[in-house]
Amino acid sequence: MAPTLLLDLDGTLTDPAPGILAGVRVALTAMGRETPPDDDLLSMIGPPIRVSFRRLLGDDGDMEEGVRLYRAYVAQRGLKEAAVYPGILEALAELREAYAGRVFICTAKSQPFAEAVADHFGFSPYMAGVYGAHPDGQFEDKADLIAHMITTLGIDPVKAIMVGDRSYDIIAARKNGMAALGVLWGYGSEAELVQAGAHALCAAPDELAGALRAVK
Repeated sequence: MAPTLLLDLDGTLTDPAPGILAGVRVALTAMGRETPPDDDLLSMIGPPIRVSFRRLLGDDGDMEEGVRLYRAYVAQRGLKEAAVYPGILEALAELREAYAGRVFICTAKSQPFAEAVADHFGFSPYMAGVYGAHPDGQFEDKADLIAHMITTLGIDPVKAIMVGDRSYDIIAARKNGMAALGVLWGYGSEAELVQAGAHALCAAPDELAGALRAVK
């Protein structure tokens, strides 16, 4: 079975902060809530969106309403407010060749949004598929999503690597018996990725192919 590469989206391929933070501010304002400083809101990048809104709103807040308002903004404007990290498209071209086309996006972002981002920023030609959470919340836990991809795509975890910038990516991969590479240009610190159990780290997109060869 051919090796397979799974790539996180937010914080790994794109810097989504402008759109995500704006969407959260719009949602909180519409709900009559105070908006925390941007530095606090950066923790929204990485976890499932429902987890983040549950934390922001507390037990007495309407998490689903927050998610609805946020997604309405993101669908209209927020997706296009992200930026591709320099060197990513060149890295994807190299990785598609190295993995014989077995490269997939694996993200906690809602799958329709993930597909829209992949199309808008030119990732789709390099991908064999885009996998994300269902809008109803299924597969928001990345470990569940990876398990679903293993079954659906016939992935051999021993021959697969997950690449991401947060502990959620690393932990999800390891739960499924898969190696994990942490990238340092996103929103997770080196300490976070090492503590989560990353098998290796990568400092820049143009080093990805080499870093992945060193994982196994």
